[in-house]
Parts: sequence; structure tokens; C-alpha cells
Amino acid sequence: MIAPIVVGVLAGFFSCAYLALRPPPPKVCGSPGGPPVTSPRVKLSDGRHLSYKERGIAKEEAKHKIIVSHGAGDSKDFNLPISEELLKELQIYLLSFDRAGYGESDPNPTRSVKSEAIDIQELADRLQLGPKFSLIGISMGACTVYSCLKYIPHRLSRAALVVPFVNYWWPSFPAKLARESLNKLPVQYQWTFRIAHYAPWLLHWWMTQKWFPSLTILEGNLDAFSRVDLEIIKQLSRAPSDGQEKVRQQGDHESIHRDMIAGYGKWEFDPTDISNPFPDNNEGSVHFWQGCEDKLIPIELSRYLSQQLPWIRYHEVPDAGHLLIYNARLCEAIFKELVST
Repeated sequence: MIAPIVVGVLAGFFSCAYLALRPPPPKVCGSPGGPPVTSPRVKLSDGRHLSYKERGIAKEEAKHKIIVSHGAGDSKDFNLPISEELLKELQIYLLSFDRAGYGESDPNPTRSVKSEAIDIQELADRLQLGPKFSLIGISMGACTVYSCLKYIPHRLSRAALVVPFVNYWWPSFPAKLARESLNKLPVQYQWTFRIAHYAPWLLHWWMTQKWFPSLTILEGNLDAFSRVDLEIIKQLSRAPSDGQEKVRQQGDHESIHRDMIAGYGKWEFDPTDISNPFPDNNEGSVHFWQGCEDKLIPIELSRYLSQQLPWIRYHEVPDAGHLLIYNARLCEAIFKELVST
């Protein structure tokens, strides 16, 4: 009598565990029961679609064609504070897109750091941007820039890393520096990033369970932001961007969770292994922008990377935090510096 009961209890336990660990299926845009498609999209060679948004002057007339890769929990519709007048003055065609799983771009179940470069290259080719383009990556979107610098450097004319994401397990980081930098973050962030790195199969459960706090920023907790960032958040709340409600509409796992799994997982390369794509300074340039008041990206790791990659032009911005791109003056400075060098 006891054996069947034990078997039944164990079967029930493992069944519940399986359901808790297994992410729900994505709500793919345009599929039955999924969100509608309301933005222009291109179809990639693997059948997925990428949604995009264009600004500035016509690409056929532009001197500079710039693609922007957004951060985690964001989309192509984020409020980039650069005026149409300045885009016209600088002769910029500006292309933003929803990275895989965000907004109206299809999820990528095999998403990786390398797939970011493949998506960018196909997007540029489908929209006929020509042999070269410039690229700006913001926060987690900087993974796209690192990927392109590694895998398709011949396609880049210029690039900028803005408050770029760091993987605390990149081999080039001194162990003590990486450990101390990670420990500066809130404890729940430390655990979340460790799970994404060591046990990605557990991340969906960790992000949805209610016993322990995980990435509380997703729940509206702003403790991880600096004073200057909180001021920017206050300003942004007065005029929310159209379309931002679509950011996670296909599911958190397909967007934010896969972002962390790819970003904090084991990379095929280390950023410090990347060679200078512009050995002749007249050919192009790569820029690195870091806010001195950024509490999400430890400045010590950014400084270390800049020292290991001396060909990158490093800019430390006093009294600026993780959201420095939303400061109109700094945003315009980033674009002007990019196209003028």
C-alpha cells in the first residue's frame, strides 16, 4: 500500500516541478491568439520577422545610416531624444528595431550573442542599407555591437557602446575585480545573474516564483537607479512613448529571460579578443560611453575594458547614470561624436 502512495506523491512532485520550470509558449505576433502586427517587418532567412522603425532622412540620401539596438525591457519605440532637425543637419537615416522576442519581432528559441550579428546583417540587407552601416548599442543592446565587431566587422563604418552590459564571467576580468563588482549590486540581482549564468534552465522558475525577490526592477522597484536616473525616470513618466506597452507582449521568457541567458551565459569569445576593425583611424571609430553615477554597470569593469581595448574611444560622463541616453544633450553629443570621427 505504501509503495503506490510514494510513487504517486513523487510523480505529482516531478509533474509540478516540470510545469514550474517549463516556460509558457510565446504569444507570437500575427499568430492565432497572438498580438496583432502593427509595424513594418522584414522576413529573415530562418522564417522569423524583425520589426523596425525609421527616422531621419531617406536612406538613399543619407550620409550616415545608423542602427540602434535597444536595451533589456525596451523596444524600437523607446523615446530617443534627438530631434528630426538634427538628424537632417547631420544627414542621418536612423533605424531602430525590436530585438528577437521583443515588441513585434518573432522570438528566437536558439538566440545567442552570435545570432544578434546575424539578425543585424540580414536586417540591413533586407532594407538595402548598403555594404556598411553604423551601430549604437544601449545597455544590453551592446551585446549586438560586440557581436558585430566580432563576426561582421567589415559591415561597420562606426559603432558606439552606450552604458554597455558586462558579463561578470568574461574570462578577461580579474576574478577579484569581477566578484567585487558583482557584490555591489543588490543581492537579488546577484542571484538572478548567477542563475542565468550557471543554471539557465532554472531562470523561468526563479523569475516567476514569489518566495524570493528576483529582478525587482521589473516590478517597479527603482532602488538600483542613481539619483540622476530617477530624475530622468520622472521626466519620462510624464510623456510615455507610444508602443512601449508592446515590449513584453510575446512573453517575458522570450524577451527579458532570453536576453539574460544569452548575455550572462558562456560567450564564444571575450570582448578583449576583438581586433580593431579600423586600424586606419580615418576609416571609422568605436566609442564607449559610461556614466559615472551608473549603479547598474560597475564603472570599474568599464574602465578595465577600456584599458584592454585602447583603440576604443572611452568617454566617462560625470553626473550621468545608466539612462544617460535619455538626456537630450548627451544623446545629441553621442550622435555628433559618432558621425564626426
